[in-house]
Amino acid sequence: MTALEFSEVRFRYAADSPLLLDGLSFRVEAGEFVSILGPSGAGKSSLFRLMNGLLAPESGKILVGGASVSAKQSRCGYMPQQDLLFPWRTVAENVGLPLELGRQSHSAAERKERVAEVLSAVGLGDWAEKSPLALSGGMRQRIVIAMALACSPKLIIADEPTTALDVTIQAQVLELMKNLKEKYDTSMILITHDLGVVAEICDYVSVIYAGSIVEYAPVKDMYETPGHPYTKGLFNSIPSLD
Repeated sequence: MTALEFSEVRFRYAADSPLLLDGLSFRVEAGEFVSILGPSGAGKSSLFRLMNGLLAPESGKILVGGASVSAKQSRCGYMPQQDLLFPWRTVAENVGLPLELGRQSHSAAERKERVAEVLSAVGLGDWAEKSPLALSGGMRQRIVIAMALACSPKLIIADEPTTALDVTIQAQVLELMKNLKEKYDTSMILITHDLGVVAEICDYVSVIYAGSIVEYAPVKDMYETPGHPYTKGLFNSIPSLD
């Protein structure tokens, strides 16, 4: 089953502005961990907003699990670049927010049980009644992962989720994401510009450049034989230990 499909998607921010995406097509199959890699301004964050319905395409189709991204059947988990936790809500109340606002109705008891489950899954079961202000950056990112899992999505989209973390904490968060993907049998899309992150956890790499997917390949193939000039330049910019 296809987790996400873009079909001939065209998008621009205003009627008199140039097309940012012109006939973009790609898909992510169930269970895959795909990275979308590209330079600033290539359209990565716009893709993120289109995937979660915050923006609407000018034309084309965006399907999640075979249903339109705007349909009630569409279930995605989202990890934005900043954690955006509400300081006046406890950790548990922040994690439960997607269940409160979601398209599926949950009783208070069901919400409490699900929140406890995902907090335990990210290793923060003892922090449920704490304020987000009491958490470190890495712990806050774990809360964002728990929020993304709360509604039992089949697709999780992460927009540069480790950008503000130091290397040690970043590795822990990435490993957690990889393990939870397997545990909950979800597909994941990671939007990033960090080659190290891509090599660590992704199965496939999709390179976006000037609003188009210019290259798509398994991670190993991409690292060994990059094809597009941008991809080659990106790899050539990595400092050599020699």
